[in-house]
Amino acid sequence: MNLLLDEIAVAASRLADAGVESPRTDAELIAAHVHGVSRGALHTVPDAAFDPRYWDDVARRASREPLQHITGLAYFRYLELEVGPGVFVPRQETEVMTGWAIEALREMDVAEPVVADLGTGSGAIALAIAQEVPGARVHAVEADPLARQWAERNIARLARAAPHTAGRVTLHDGDFGGAMAAADGSVDLVISNPPYIPVGAWVPPEVGEYDPATALWSGQDGLDAIRVIERVAGRLLRSGGQVAVEHGAPQGAAVYWVFAEEQGWRRTRNHTDLAGRDRFVTAAWQDEPS
Repeated sequence: MNLLLDEIAVAASRLADAGVESPRTDAELIAAHVHGVSRGALHTVPDAAFDPRYWDDVARRASREPLQHITGLAYFRYLELEVGPGVFVPRQETEVMTGWAIEALREMDVAEPVVADLGTGSGAIALAIAQEVPGARVHAVEADPLARQWAERNIARLARAAPHTAGRVTLHDGDFGGAMAAADGSVDLVISNPPYIPVGAWVPPEVGEYDPATALWSGQDGLDAIRVIERVAGRLLRSGGQVAVEHGAPQGAAVYWVFAEEQGWRRTRNHTDLAGRDRFVTAAWQDEPS
């Protein structure tokens, strides 16, 4: 028998009773964090090394504080990011859109593509693109000062491991509605995970009580920020440049029509997440005739 594994089983039961979506996983990840080992090495922790502070962190998670706030870390594609109060915790769904953007950039006949990440938050999208697309120059725009501090920390974190990669990310202070006016017509790809939840909609406690409100709510239909992005993307993109915008699962059809042909968009497409739900829309700006 192993004391830590026994305690993890009890913790998982408590988290399940509290309505946590992945109780066993969270119980194990908290244990790994507290004891300074990998999740796969939990069975190697001797009984004498059990840290009772584990139960403090389990109680925090049972109160529906996000796991990432407890551990201080979020994982996004190949990145380990610092997160905490004041910044939106990056989700797996956004990894799918970011993967699409990375492939689109690789297929462009551009040596140093220019990317604008509007509402960068923790910097997850911007840093993933810089890491996986050599030569990309990424402009990360964030208006919220608390969120921007987290982006700064993550840029610095990557700079310690890969100075050249982090050096291709420029952080801009400002609302994405007026972002990067000097770059009009020169950007190859605009990407954003904006606020898109309709005001008054139900969200889990981990979201409503801990993610910043500015990253969540966006008008009565949830599309106010996306409409702004459509206008900004049309201003920033070169002819043939592309945009990718995340949205809520029920919003696919509505967002599709935000990027309408009469607005100058071509090849507008809906894309699904790993669960098969509509998750992001892409479009090309004023394609040249073939």
